[in-house]
Amino acid sequence: MKILVLNAGSSTLKSMLFEIEQAPPENPPAPLWQGKIEWRGNEAQINSRNNHGDQHSERVSLPRQGSLLRLLDSLWSGRARAISSPTEISAVGHRVVQGGLKYEEPVLLNTEVESAIASLSQIAPLHNQTELEVIRIAREKINAPQVAMFDTGFHRRMPDAAVVYPGPYEWLSEGIRRYGFHGINHQYCAERAAQLLRRELTSLKIVSCHLGSGCSLAAIQNRRSVDTTMGFTPLEGLMMATRSGSIDPGLLTYLLQRDGCTSQELYEILNTKSGLLGISGLSSDMRDILAAMKEGHARATLAFEIFIHRLRSGIGAMAAVLGGMDALVFTAGIGENSPEVRAAACANLRHLGVALDEQKNNGPSSDRIVSAADSAVGVLVIRAQEEWAIARECWKIASSIGRAAQPTAII
Repeated sequence: MKILVLNAGSSTLKSMLFEIEQAPPENPPAPLWQGKIEWRGNEAQINSRNNHGDQHSERVSLPRQGSLLRLLDSLWSGRARAISSPTEISAVGHRVVQGGLKYEEPVLLNTEVESAIASLSQIAPLHNQTELEVIRIAREKINAPQVAMFDTGFHRRMPDAAVVYPGPYEWLSEGIRRYGFHGINHQYCAERAAQLLRRELTSLKIVSCHLGSGCSLAAIQNRRSVDTTMGFTPLEGLMMATRSGSIDPGLLTYLLQRDGCTSQELYEILNTKSGLLGISGLSSDMRDILAAMKEGHARATLAFEIFIHRLRSGIGAMAAVLGGMDALVFTAGIGENSPEVRAAACANLRHLGVALDEQKNNGPSSDRIVSAADSAVGVLVIRAQEEWAIARECWKIASSIGRAAQPTAII
């Protein structure tokens, strides 16, 4: 069974094609094909490659719909193709950022589900509308069941104390609450950590650190999220690449009154002009920040120190919610590829039982345990595998459809 996954963000789209035979294997297999679009206004950089190493790359001046069609065409035509026709695809899986209160588990897409996703676009305007457009285009090109998996789903059963904001209680009935995000990857990393530690997932208290362009932590116990740092929107919590993370809400009213900012201007400041970029004045990329630090750039150093300060503070808070931790996981672009961030984050966590092995921490980028032999907490680096997590769920749903369609034997 060939399953295509389309993971759309606000400015990028990642896609992978997997082949799953009898059942999903324990370890993620290499995809048959993978593609990526990076959008900059009406320009798009499209890259794809198949598992034979054939590659396709082009920069086009097209709207999002046109660039997505070009990417899909490269899957079954051209140099980097992996299949001969879209009819070979058995199911299409989509990451949807905001599932609201209704959707916890992956679901088969239909008119009702898509209407619900559209209604939640007010909460996640940069994501849900893009994802709906991708769903529509995929349906036009591929005649196969489509499945949605929700970033908020894993956090759906957090306790009320973690969910309800301490504002007017009426907010809760209006849907103003903490939803949490990055749930697909937090859930996958918890399962993968249990495999690597050779422990039952139900026995583990895990703090998962998703550190990429967007950053969030999750406290995981008994297979479920019990707290997380992102909230009503993905802006809450840790310092990020261009997002501020949590700041004093009184500052926002101060800026509105002092400068007469519009809500849109304030939105852009907090989401696109803050974080690593806003403090350093150089870049939103942690690699650039680290390079500038080595050259003595003061603002880059400050950006790194703020990032680490808030990360340590968040890890401590998650550990307190759990009553201690058995595993600390680093994942996503920064979490996987920056030994400097991991070392700095763990440096002040000895009192929580965390000790890094320097050699392991500086080792190759792969799923691995990087804690010292005497560490009471297992520290792990786990590659983000949202596409594979979505593909597994698609396989389950598509398989159940296939079984339901089989004729019952007459005895």
